Amino acid sequence: MKSQTLLTRFIFATLIGLSACEQQTDTELRTGNTPSIENATLTNTNEQGTDSGDSFIWTTERFADIKIVRYQVPGFDELNLKQKELVYYLVQAGLAGRDIMWDQNYRHNLSIRRAIETILMGQQGGSDEWQAFYTYARQVFFSNGIHHHYSGDKFTPEFTKAYFLDLLEAAGGTLNENAINAIFDPSIDAKKVNQDSEKDLVKGSAINFYDPDITDAEVTAFYGAMTQADPNRPILLGLNSKVIRLKDGSLAEKKWTANGMYGAAITKIIGWLEKAVTVAENQAQADALTLLIEYYKTGDLKTWDDYNIAWVSATEGDVDYIHSFIEVYQDPKGYKGAFENIVQIKDFEASRRMQKVASDAQWFEDNSTTDAAHKKEKVVGVSYNVVSVAGEAGDASPSTPVGVNLPNSNWIRAEHGSKSVSLGNIVNAYSQASDPSVLAEFAHDQDEIARSKEHRELAGKMRTALHEVIGHASGKLEDGVGTPKETLQNYSSPLEEARADLVALYFMLDPKLVELGLMPSLEVGKAAYDSFILNGLMLQLQRIKSGKTIEQAHMRNRQMVAAWVYQKGEADKVISKVTRDGKTYFEINDYEKLRSLFGDLLKEVQRVKSQGDYEAGRDLIENYGVQVDQALHQEVLARIKPLNIAPYSGFINAKLTPLRNQAGEISDIKVSYPKDFVEQMLEYGREHSNLPNYN
Repeated sequence: MKSQTLLTRFIFATLIGLSACEQQTDTELRTGNTPSIENATLTNTNEQGTDSGDSFIWTTERFADIKIVRYQVPGFDELNLKQKELVYYLVQAGLAGRDIMWDQNYRHNLSIRRAIETILMGQQGGSDEWQAFYTYARQVFFSNGIHHHYSGDKFTPEFTKAYFLDLLEAAGGTLNENAINAIFDPSIDAKKVNQDSEKDLVKGSAINFYDPDITDAEVTAFYGAMTQADPNRPILLGLNSKVIRLKDGSLAEKKWTANGMYGAAITKIIGWLEKAVTVAENQAQADALTLLIEYYKTGDLKTWDDYNIAWVSATEGDVDYIHSFIEVYQDPKGYKGAFENIVQIKDFEASRRMQKVASDAQWFEDNSTTDAAHKKEKVVGVSYNVVSVAGEAGDASPSTPVGVNLPNSNWIRAEHGSKSVSLGNIVNAYSQASDPSVLAEFAHDQDEIARSKEHRELAGKMRTALHEVIGHASGKLEDGVGTPKETLQNYSSPLEEARADLVALYFMLDPKLVELGLMPSLEVGKAAYDSFILNGLMLQLQRIKSGKTIEQAHMRNRQMVAAWVYQKGEADKVISKVTRDGKTYFEINDYEKLRSLFGDLLKEVQRVKSQGDYEAGRDLIENYGVQVDQALHQEVLARIKPLNIAPYSGFINAKLTPLRNQAGEISDIKVSYPKDFVEQMLEYGREHSNLPNYN
């Protein structure tokens, strides 16, 4: 997943960053908070002058709780023409499917987006209400819909319904009553993905993977009744479909294929992929793309598995991609894949360094703290590369992962291996746009600050490498145990992230990493521990509204792990909670004992996954990962507010423009770096709007 995929974000210039699934874990330490600054334009030394040399503008604007950043695409000019064409076609294939993610996020999103686009293209204003509308519009663009990209809470307009309708009428636009009510009535579809186990997970979620009246129990029964042709090599049931209710009350799947739901967009995607086949770097790459096209045409999930086997085996070449319906984090039941596209160019020098981790995958598996019965006897086909992103779309944009490990089928990973990538230019852009003030406020002493300044970049990169390459490739299920989404249900994702984090944390303090030349000393591991505990117990609380519990899977994982080791080590004072001048700090007193506790929890989490122990998994997450210490939460918000730092960052994409000769043939591809977020969103709306308002 995005750290399985998905999924923390330098001695090594561009080794790795935050885990994809985490989307800014260590960057959270650098970028801090506050969600209340409206319409502020950021300026710093990186934002002066033109886009040349050290004066490249990294951060372009700030609104609500979001900072907009740009990235560069190093290495593109070194590609030959066919490779540049391949990159261009793959980027276009992603943009062709952009509407799909909007519709997946919520059934009214496309109609609302187009109404907003109409208003923005028709007029501008300077009043307070206009500024409130403009902020709302950018929030919607950033999140691919009217729900926050991370928390899933629906945005609250700071302008009136009457004002919005006046704007819409003046611009000549229209919007149906149900969509208007969805914007302004806080009781309608308030949560994109509901993870509260006391509520109906499906009916309580606004996500458009199920008809609105379908219940959690019905979905469980629907997929529970399906059988697998080969239980040892199960297909990912439900990955590429919406569940709908038929007239007789029964349920059925509406497949996302060229001739089914989202067909107009998928047909465009296929056209671009067919062009990509003609300029593929090698036969293995062409074969994988051909299988992906076949999957889009038929929707056959066996073909999806065949494609993933071909894709993970295609390791030669400078260009690679992640594309289709992949991550299931947006589905409360863990079946449906969100559309995403990431096109990448290999960074060979940085990748060679990190191959040391991948090549020693078996050593890490053998030396894990997990039970021998839950270890893989043979870890196969693990590849790891540092790459430069050339374009993103769907679930990967504007908010992007920084590390990805795929495929998500456990049996394919076990039999054929996996690909792990760090998005090196994204990591670099985060670093260029970062602010160190949070560390100074929350670190408990100067030793921690000094260690962080010296080692945090490498610590974050190494922890993510271990998380993605080793953590998500580790462990196995016991014979006869169902897949985690079946056995662990809504706790599957946070437990998977916990397993990967714990593998990384346990080995971050292992001398093996120093022996391999990947770290200069174990001080790097200590910096990783400092960062994880601080973030898990305090800093990530900046992303939670007052009075709320934690619902997001990665945040649940981080608090669960940090709170568990804190509690289990309390008697030995492994971690101390220190109050100084009315402020709370956490100090690690014994790093080796903390490592041992990480190892103990790793063993238990792997057991839970291997045996499908729902009750134990539920208790870990609910008892340690969900509830929020309200007094500590208020303190964090109060301390971080004066720092005036956005907790979330996302990106304006690079733009690829084909240059043609007199015969109309592509002679080159030009890369440029747009500076206006809204302008790019409006351009995408004009050029890549391939679906009707309702699908």
